[in-house]
Amino acid sequence: MDIVTDGPEILLAGDFDVRCTWQVRMALYDALERHPRVVVDLGEVATVDVTALKVLAVASRFAARRGGQVRLRGCNGAVRRLLHMTHLIRLVDVERDALV
Repeated sequence: MDIVTDGPEILLAGDFDVRCTWQVRMALYDALERHPRVVVDLGEVATVDVTALKVLAVASRFAARRGGQVRLRGCNGAVRRLLHMTHLIRLVDVERDALV
């Protein structure tokens, strides 16, 4: 898993699963300390599991309680399906894909 932080944006690439949730969590909460609104770009994520999505959902609730927001960008069909199947879609803000 590669994690690139650029101000209020976090770009994730590779396999986002239980093995890297701690690193993603630390990067996310660090960004939330500096910026009330953070965008997590999942466009380069190859695979994702439920544990990883739970990290994003918990961080989203944390940000909302502080008046902020965590928004997910670049969610592919598999990520969206998993968010719906686990009902985590209720806890996260997912950007709509731009129409080309």
